[in-house]
Amino acid sequence: MIGHAVELLRAGKLVAFPTETVYGLGADATSADAVAGIFRAKGRPATNPLIVHVSSIDVAKRYAEWSDAATKLAEMFWPGPLTLVLPKRSAIADITTANGPTVGIRIPAHPLALELLRAFDGPVAAPSANRSNHVSPTTARHVRDELSHAVDLILDGGPCTVGIESTVLDLASDAPRILRSGHITAEQIAAVLGSRVLGHKPTENAGAALRSPGQLPVHYAPLTPAFRFDPNERGQIDLTDTAVIELTLDPESYARNFYARLRLLDTQSLRAIYIELPPDTPGWRAVRDRVLRATKPLSGNLLQE
Repeated sequence: MIGHAVELLRAGKLVAFPTETVYGLGADATSADAVAGIFRAKGRPATNPLIVHVSSIDVAKRYAEWSDAATKLAEMFWPGPLTLVLPKRSAIADITTANGPTVGIRIPAHPLALELLRAFDGPVAAPSANRSNHVSPTTARHVRDELSHAVDLILDGGPCTVGIESTVLDLASDAPRILRSGHITAEQIAAVLGSRVLGHKPTENAGAALRSPGQLPVHYAPLTPAFRFDPNERGQIDLTDTAVIELTLDPESYARNFYARLRLLDTQSLRAIYIELPPDTPGWRAVRDRVLRATKPLSGNLLQE
């Protein structure tokens, strides 16, 4: 199966594969035509760049200009859910990076993904394998349900163990900055670098080319109307034909199951989904970011009337 997947990638086709975060929709990152197929399949705007996946630090150095900070972080967190934004080398097709000068790159921590990447021996651009702005897939079934018509092969590696997208860290600016929150926190990164890491800065111009994925104001959203609430707003929710997702004590297990739960609720013809907003603390920050982008505030819920 891996051999067939590599043949498809080399022929410019699309292969969906598992990572520890979410399932990716992969294409050869050096081929503009192949990468264009990702944008068509997802309905993704050309201003939203793609993350590139590789099998080793040595391979990463072929496609990104390296730095001491990149070495420290890669040795600590790779394979794993951390994407480093670095100046790109010319082999990466410009469409992959939204025509920008930098590329987001990482080594995924999933045995099937690593087997594929080692066999391909090159960079694979792979955003989440779903329609743009919709809920990310964390099982092969999710990919089949949404994109089977557009994907040439789906590799089934079971449910994703992290369940939300990687942390994206910009190392190509004056100071390291989080561009998207994820499982690896700013505090963990700062401890490795021995320096301050700037927090996420919201994108103000949604029409401009982005530096990394995960910065659009509306993202990760179910088709069912979804609203967020603080605990003190719980009593305002009309429970008729709705579902309520409340916090648990364990942010890691919550994150692992969050997208799968949203997808399941999306199939139940509900009037609305209400999601308790997580606190702005390191352990919950990544999930909070996804909830904020996937929902509207409860105060704007016209379904209460």
